[in-house]
Amino acid sequence: MKRDSAEVTAASSSPRWSITKQLAWLYTLSAAIMLIFTSGFLYWVLITTLEQEDEQILNSRLQVLDLILRAGNIEALEREIAEENVGFPGSQYLTYSRVLDESGHTLYEAPGMNREIPPAVFPDSGASTGKTKEWRSATNRSYLLVARQTGGGDTRTLKRQIQVALDETSEEMLISRYEQYLIGVLLAVILGAAAIGIITARRGMKPLEDLTWAAERITASQLHERIDVAHWPRELVSLARAFDGMLVRLEDSFNRLSQFSADLAHELRTPINNLRGEAEVALSRPREAKEYREILASSLEEYGRLSRMIDSLLFLAKADSVQATVTCLPLDARAEIEKVIAFYEALAAEQDVRVICEGNGTIMADPILFRRVISNLLSNALHYTPAGGKISFSVHCIDGGMEVICCDSGTGIVQEHLPKIFDRFYRVSPSRSSTAEGAGLGLAIVKSIVGLHRGKIAVQSAVGKGTSVRIFFPAQPIPS
Repeated sequence: MKRDSAEVTAASSSPRWSITKQLAWLYTLSAAIMLIFTSGFLYWVLITTLEQEDEQILNSRLQVLDLILRAGNIEALEREIAEENVGFPGSQYLTYSRVLDESGHTLYEAPGMNREIPPAVFPDSGASTGKTKEWRSATNRSYLLVARQTGGGDTRTLKRQIQVALDETSEEMLISRYEQYLIGVLLAVILGAAAIGIITARRGMKPLEDLTWAAERITASQLHERIDVAHWPRELVSLARAFDGMLVRLEDSFNRLSQFSADLAHELRTPINNLRGEAEVALSRPREAKEYREILASSLEEYGRLSRMIDSLLFLAKADSVQATVTCLPLDARAEIEKVIAFYEALAAEQDVRVICEGNGTIMADPILFRRVISNLLSNALHYTPAGGKISFSVHCIDGGMEVICCDSGTGIVQEHLPKIFDRFYRVSPSRSSTAEGAGLGLAIVKSIVGLHRGKIAVQSAVGKGTSVRIFFPAQPIPS
């Protein structure tokens, strides 16, 4: 196992090419392949064209001499051979001709041809009629040679052998210069393509560098930073927007965490200060047992408040966990609600508030959590419903599940506070919180429980008329 982990570590730490290098290398490689293929094709076309032209010149020369021999015009033949390159001293196509008799003796030849190109170097005209041969002379000049037999087909013409040589030295020099230029141009273009590829790749990767720089710049106090995608390529705009969306979520979560920490410190400070003050008063002078009991009873109330707050916070932390699950069972919604109403019956009677439940239906929910939702809603409604008021629960079936509605005739909530009433420790106003015994976590717990059931919650309220909370529970149970 240690060896495997060491190999994985070594593999992960091994250097890899950057995307810029990979893009530049692939761009250069593709450009080089296309350029080499194109240049090779053009080079092949050039060589093939020159070879065809050389063969055409040789064949044309052979035909001319053959026609003159068949015509028997010896003067024209001598003049044609002696003056074949006259007037073309710098021409690329210089030919040298020779006519031999049947025994191989030279009858006519171009001036100086015997010294440069002896008859024996030509291909056999009988075995290779019309076939060419490349040959290099002692003076390092290149020739293309061809030989052909003519005549002898009747008694009027004698059998003769025609030898023609084409000087290819100029063509070789042309091809050599072409090869040098071609190699130079290929190298220059490939290097230029590599440079362009690197520049293009770096420009293309510039947005990712900006994204990296932005990520490195972001701290807890700079979560408001955003990326300017005005000049980004379309392929990376979605990445930048996703990154900005992540920053928005992080900023919101961080703000919520900061606010939660501040609220938690504020909520814990009050009971702790109360406990400390009571302890300091108790220790300031000797007291009777009755006084100590009263102080301890008062402290016990504060301990209870702290205990309930901690229990609520622990529940919310578990509810926010991705591993949190609930066990849903079919419940008689009205029966469960009436059990909770019976528990608060004495408190409701003391406050002169009437609580009723209407409707019937079976709901898929966790029994304990469902009763806690109803208990928190009823407790909250009792806090803000004046004497003589009314709180009603109604249960009815809607598409896809069951809906539970809690309505009260209390003081109501200002519209601007409605989006925040499910936040932890949030209180609508000091006047409302002064009369409340809770820590501002009841409705947050309700929302968390509804979320665990994959339900929905909504609230409507009007100042002086009361508040209505609607909770929807889906009909299908949630897999545990």
